[in-house]
Amino acid sequence: MVFILGVNLPDRKVARYALLAFYGIGQHTAKRICARLNIHDTARVGSLTSQQITGLASFLSSPATTPPPPRYALAGPNFVPPPPNSVSTIPLRGKAQEDPLRSVRIEAELRREVRENIAHQKMIGSYVGRRHAMGLPVRGQNTRNNALTAKKLNRVSRYA
Repeated sequence: MVFILGVNLPDRKVARYALLAFYGIGQHTAKRICARLNIHDTARVGSLTSQQITGLASFLSSPATTPPPPRYALAGPNFVPPPPNSVSTIPLRGKAQEDPLRSVRIEAELRREVRENIAHQKMIGSYVGRRHAMGLPVRGQNTRNNALTAKKLNRVSRYA
């Protein structure tokens, strides 16, 4: 078992799906992280090298400080990159230069942000905030029969 940032990743699980155990990482983000760290799609956690595990731990601990991916990652062995002052022949769409993984927030940081957003909704007295405070469904679900899940999830600060 690999233990990264307080989360156990089982050895027999595919690495891409094991990353879903982190709060805030979905399938698309997990696939991008594996591509960034050169982890094959079918690689299992037990077969990862120590360098890959270290890279994964360092990336997940602070994604904003990791270096950007190489621009010509799929180039062949005979490829020579163009000089830095020349015009690029690769078309860039919109924010293609911006790295989407730099702003990834996971675990405690994301939980804190969600908690702050809920507290803000309660403080301003919005409909959503009142529903959170009463422990009722927030997004228009039926309350006559099946509000049990919302009551479980919103029970934490019911009297706040």
